[in-house]
Amino acid sequence: MEKTITVPTGYVRYLLTQVEKQGYNLDELLAVVGIDPTEIEQRTEFSAIKFGQLYQRIMWTAQDESFGMVSGGRVPNGTFRMMCHAIIHCPTLERAIYRCSSFYEICRGTKVKPYLVRKGRYAKLSFAPVSSVPEKEVREMLHNEAPAVVRTGLSMWHHFISWLIGSRLDLKAAYFTFPPQDDSYHYETLFQSEIKFGQHDNAIVFPARYLDYPIIQSDESLRGFLQTAPYQLIVMVDNDQSLRSQVKAMLGKDFSRELPGAEEVAFKLNMSVSTLRRRLAEENSSYQKIKDECRKKAAINYMDSPQLSINDVAALMGFDEPSAFFRSFKKWTGMTPGEYRRSDTYGEKYSLGMS
Repeated sequence: MEKTITVPTGYVRYLLTQVEKQGYNLDELLAVVGIDPTEIEQRTEFSAIKFGQLYQRIMWTAQDESFGMVSGGRVPNGTFRMMCHAIIHCPTLERAIYRCSSFYEICRGTKVKPYLVRKGRYAKLSFAPVSSVPEKEVREMLHNEAPAVVRTGLSMWHHFISWLIGSRLDLKAAYFTFPPQDDSYHYETLFQSEIKFGQHDNAIVFPARYLDYPIIQSDESLRGFLQTAPYQLIVMVDNDQSLRSQVKAMLGKDFSRELPGAEEVAFKLNMSVSTLRRRLAEENSSYQKIKDECRKKAAINYMDSPQLSINDVAALMGFDEPSAFFRSFKKWTGMTPGEYRRSDTYGEKYSLGMS
């Protein structure tokens, strides 16, 4: 039986206190989402899906996408969607974060933006003022902000980055300026890293190698992500921390470029090639097998896009000659590209609007 993903009921209670402070009708809001108030009163854990639906409704009602998060202002609905479209085709995570920071410089409402510092083996992501806002004003705002809001802000950025690269961002530590909280144990569960309170900054620290990971999401996966947001920002939906998952994330989805070899991947993962091969073998996999799986998946994704000709797909897959792509595709799927597009599998996907 599949385990239900939950969040602490304290998340729901805190969010609803903020809603009440702004004068919204709680009973009406809960009724629209289909939540019985007794669910919140009697349980210690609450359905993450329902919490996501509630959060979505609150943002729509308040016309503020930053509700309950670090922003210092009211952010118009649709801002997050446009930011995602602005960064989804960036080649690396580092470029995506920098572009995201630039995006928040020109959007309305927020006083803060994500701020990335890369230094040696580690990188730090924190909050910084947009250029039009004095640094002192944001420092005071963060100082007066509820710990739950700061925690939620950093957690959402952690989850969003993990989604972008298709692998959990393994944190070294999470820093907070406020003192230890009554639910400090939950911070450790949430961030799965060392937690430090009373620090000079609110930030997450992680190995800098992640910044070189490619963005593996696409316009198609982004559509599904935005339909359920902020659900995937609240919980870590894909918590696969296997080495195989990390290698897949590093390979990405752009096969028109030269892929890194096993030696380069091992170096970025701070291990020898022999260790990489041994640990992948323990997971019943290998570097070549993972690469073939990724290439097959990318080829099928491209083939499922009817606007692309077979020659277009061959070029996107990095083949100089379409005939070489034909041979490889038949090896992967048992069909030539033409046979695949004439098959029932392709017809069903296209008719259902999945391309």
